[in-house]
Amino acid sequence: MKCMLFALACAGMQLVAMAAGPLSGSAPGPEPAASALLPMAGAQRVLDAAAKPAAAWSGPRSGPRAQPGKHIAVVGEDLRNGGILGVAQGVREAAKVIGWNVSVFDCGGTVSGRRRALADALAKSPDGLLLIGPDAHAIQAALLPFKERGVPIVGWHVAPTAGPVAGTPVAMNVSTDPLEVARVTALAAIVQSKGQAGVVVFTDTSLELPKTKANAMADVVRACKGCTLLEITDVAISRNPELMPQTTRDLLARHGKRWTHALAINDIYFDYATPVLTQAGLANDAISMLSAGDGSAAAFLRIKAGTFQSATVAEPLNLHGWQLIDEMNRLLAKQPVTGFVFPVHLVTPANIDTDGGDRLMYDPANGYRDIYKRIWQRG
Repeated sequence: MKCMLFALACAGMQLVAMAAGPLSGSAPGPEPAASALLPMAGAQRVLDAAAKPAAAWSGPRSGPRAQPGKHIAVVGEDLRNGGILGVAQGVREAAKVIGWNVSVFDCGGTVSGRRRALADALAKSPDGLLLIGPDAHAIQAALLPFKERGVPIVGWHVAPTAGPVAGTPVAMNVSTDPLEVARVTALAAIVQSKGQAGVVVFTDTSLELPKTKANAMADVVRACKGCTLLEITDVAISRNPELMPQTTRDLLARHGKRWTHALAINDIYFDYATPVLTQAGLANDAISMLSAGDGSAAAFLRIKAGTFQSATVAEPLNLHGWQLIDEMNRLLAKQPVTGFVFPVHLVTPANIDTDGGDRLMYDPANGYRDIYKRIWQRG
């Protein structure tokens, strides 16, 4: 399974760990033993490609003009999450351009909150429903009334893969490739450490997408001969403020200096782990934090300051908000969704000031706003 899922990593296992240096802009790891064999050359190529500035637009360039006068309900899993908030802001920006009204409902990261938010959204009799973050299968029953009323549904990070969500009324899940996001994140830790990383992976097993990304990161670490997967730690995203401080203290007590790298499915874990590491008197490079999403403003600040976090595989949150509106416009025009998947991007100290980094976000400088405006015939 590992070699099928991560063919490049597995195929390069005969390359010596010293074949490449650490990730640009990060502190060097310990020298590996001579016998440590890793996919270093191949891994470095993957990271170099992911860290490049945004490529020319490869998404849609044609489609239906703006459907007039629509009202869209937006249901966010938890607006305290920087990724979800960023996408919601992109939706608002795009909706203003296309000429739609939006109503935003916050689930607060709870089961009861999801039921309430979806019921409130349905009561608004929207023309379309956008889901930002909730697991589509977990809320499938609550989506049926929308389906029965003929309300099209588009989501962001509502399933483990991009595209239509089988078995649900969600016509399109907008996302980068979660498995590629996970692979790039884990390979970055391996290259940083020169194949000697001691890794803790943070995830939320109540949601399928985080579980998928965490398992994929763990598989890459396990395929690294000189690395150690210390543990996979389950902390609900919605309970990070209350749980992560003590969880971090427990991990420090349990693993000590063996813990060199933290991989998380979302930057929010590091919001609450970083203060504990600072209070414990650790140097800023004692533990390197790398996130497989979403590229929050707080993550950009930590990377800029060199405070524990060294990388994030950032989602183009604002762009994804525009894509959500475009996919919805296609459905309202009785046309198929595009299925477009934006390439993965690795943010490091070396490239953080490009593509929106000066505004503490990953906002690709590829002209996507103007392209969508032309598609919608909105000036």
